[in-house]
Amino acid sequence: MHGFRTVAHTVIGSGASADIASHLTASVRAEVRRVLLVSDAHLLSLGLLRPALDGLAAAGIDVISFTDVVPDPPEQLALDCVALARREKVDAVVAIGGGSSMDLAKVAAVMAYPDCTQSITALYGVDQVDGPRLPLLLAPSTAGTGSEVTPIAIITTGETTKAGIVSPWLYADVALLDPALTTSLPPQVAAVTAIDAMVHAIEAYTSKIKKNPLSDQHALSALTLLSTNILPACKPGPPEQVRENMLLGAMLAGQAFANAPVAAIHALAYPLGGHCHLSHGLSNALMMVPVMRFNLPYCAPLYAELARHLALVPVAADEISAAQALIDYIESTIASLGIEPSLRAHGIEKTFLPTLAGDAMLQTRLLVNNPREVSEQDALALYHEAW
Repeated sequence: MHGFRTVAHTVIGSGASADIASHLTASVRAEVRRVLLVSDAHLLSLGLLRPALDGLAAAGIDVISFTDVVPDPPEQLALDCVALARREKVDAVVAIGGGSSMDLAKVAAVMAYPDCTQSITALYGVDQVDGPRLPLLLAPSTAGTGSEVTPIAIITTGETTKAGIVSPWLYADVALLDPALTTSLPPQVAAVTAIDAMVHAIEAYTSKIKKNPLSDQHALSALTLLSTNILPACKPGPPEQVRENMLLGAMLAGQAFANAPVAAIHALAYPLGGHCHLSHGLSNALMMVPVMRFNLPYCAPLYAELARHLALVPVAADEISAAQALIDYIESTIASLGIEPSLRAHGIEKTFLPTLAGDAMLQTRLLVNNPREVSEQDALALYHEAW
């Protein structure tokens, strides 16, 4: 038996962020008067929030802005966001930004609901959110995380630790994809977020426990869009259609892994973010090829299917050659994007690898999804390969 869940309403189109008010009220079928807008100072300074702010104002909706979001948001920042939402008695939450902004918005929508009595620590884990929540609209400004369609929020809980909140209550009411929001995305950011999206699609397609036909189709469609558009998207000034295709590909990959969860690439990437403060997309890019090679004996048929789907090999190519072609393609794409693939190039000392391996083993909710069991010794070997 398979299950598949996603957001109730999706809007795609340039300029869509100017109509947030109508999309939100139509989806939740309720009057919205005060909105918490969660974003970051960079998007605010670029003027990318202006269409949304003007549109909400024109609809007579008061906007309370929280633009202090930083990458890998710490727990206290999440609590500050919640406190503002409670103090201002907002009746809906909107996020415009990357995964960090959307994750904080999810937490705020839950904890600012008037009847919520749960602490943030009570939310950590799987299916711990009692609900309900405030109406929620999420609009990504990067094509990578897919957070706009996932039931997951990641919060930094200490100097080197993160915790996940996983609950159907975190699915947004509306996911809004506006390529105008990615206009000023730097090429280096576009590159690592795009690889992040490809990781989502590939890990969903090979997920051990909850792999399902609908996630498979979303992953295949995502990889088609991402592979076709990734190189032009990561050059200065990419065309609007390319940026829209990347947003759509990242969203489809998000829908895929929301229902067929990611695995060892993410598990080994998280300690790189926690300890070494590398971005999530870069951390995934650094561990992607080593983990795919490690999984090859268990994933060859599935990797071969993906290679044939992307026309990397002739249809008649043998399984192992086709599977290897997929890994080679990923490796060459990472190189073409100018991403330095070694851990040492990013300042990570070889003597620190055992610490990373030990912390990776704490990511049990991810490791159980990997097609091949990963021991701490395996994790250490993978970090050495990436080093």
